[in-house]
Amino acid sequence: MRIPSAPSLSELLDRPDAADRIRRVLEAGALRPTHEGRYLHGDKLRRLTPPDALSHEEWWLGTKMARQAMYRSIPLQDRKGEPIRYALVDPVLEFLSGIDRDASGRIEVGEQVTNPEVRDRYLVTSLIEEAASSSILEGAATTLERAKEMIRSGRRPRDKSERMVLNNYVAMRRIRELSDRPLSPEFVLDLHRMVTEGTLDDPAAAGRLRRPGVPADEIVVTDRTDGTTLHIPPDAVELPARLERMCEFANADSTEPFVHPVLRAILLHFWLAYDHPFVDGNGRTARALFYWSMLRREYWLMSFVSISRLLTKAPARYARSFLYSETDENDLTYFLLFQLEILRRAIDELHQFLARKTREIRAVERLLRPSVGLNHRQLALLGHAIRHPDARYTIESHQTSHDVVYQTARTDLHELADKGLLVRRKVGRRFVYSPPPDLTDRLQRLVA
Repeated sequence: MRIPSAPSLSELLDRPDAADRIRRVLEAGALRPTHEGRYLHGDKLRRLTPPDALSHEEWWLGTKMARQAMYRSIPLQDRKGEPIRYALVDPVLEFLSGIDRDASGRIEVGEQVTNPEVRDRYLVTSLIEEAASSSILEGAATTLERAKEMIRSGRRPRDKSERMVLNNYVAMRRIRELSDRPLSPEFVLDLHRMVTEGTLDDPAAAGRLRRPGVPADEIVVTDRTDGTTLHIPPDAVELPARLERMCEFANADSTEPFVHPVLRAILLHFWLAYDHPFVDGNGRTARALFYWSMLRREYWLMSFVSISRLLTKAPARYARSFLYSETDENDLTYFLLFQLEILRRAIDELHQFLARKTREIRAVERLLRPSVGLNHRQLALLGHAIRHPDARYTIESHQTSHDVVYQTARTDLHELADKGLLVRRKVGRRFVYSPPPDLTDRLQRLVA
């Protein structure tokens, strides 16, 4: 991956003709932090046509000067002791407004999906997607479907990649339970241990910071395709103090200046990824911290959203958002905007998903009269079976999907089989259920 570059503001102001350049920028009215609503790095800006006959360097100078007045620092410093900051530009504020509206309020879709009895099914699906996608993003050699099958069936992981997914799933469920707990170094270490246990070359590295003076712990972040060095994290000797500062920032309820809760969560994601305090598993831990922070600030909808699923579709942009921030004087705005865009898309897709599920459940309900006596879990399974005629169900998978006890799941499936809506057969020591080829016809006969 090519490393982007652009001159710093001090470099631009040190030029002999800096005063003339500033005058031309002001006369051209080019003192703006964005271009057509986009927060562009100087590396991208120089590929566009500058306004009003300005040179590219003058255009970049006007952009940098406008941003300089908007910067807000956080307690994170780079490895050289320089501050890391961000700008509250209009695109950031616009994203935050929409997320505040849609991620902490009420989901405006049908009661069939949002009532507490049905909600758990979608929660489990989201947790599985986030666990699998976060692992795949870090190099796990598995697929989303294979991960879903493993977790829903309750089978043991077959390899290290599947163990990564299962660890992430357990950690995500645990985060929901601990969202009211303050962040501490011990909490972060426990979280890292959860996501990495059984997956590291050195098992003792799970839940342990990188150690000073140990060659194996002196790591750099490189591009997997060409080996380019992308990031050199701070020295291991600094990590305990940096981790303490991160926890203080995470727990702060009010700061000067004010930090929006969503920005605080994204900043935590960046902070841990920047410090890279572990030999492996930093990305998974960073994304888990993001979820912890969002849930702690009562953005409850985040339990149903997978950001990693979208990040796996744009891994180069994800990496580039880190690079843009680090190569433009620690300007975190690039990373914030990318993550806000991902979050906005994930929330939009969730609403579309829930609206679709509402329509599907209503269609099944129109086909099945209440007198048939099927509960919401059975209706959901039949809706899935109609769309996936090759699906296979077990008591364990139904139990996991709906977060119910074993006996409840067993009763659900046995009743459907007794009504002829599922085919039951024994494989080894357990029952497997599958839709009959004429399921729709059977449903129609059942309600006739």
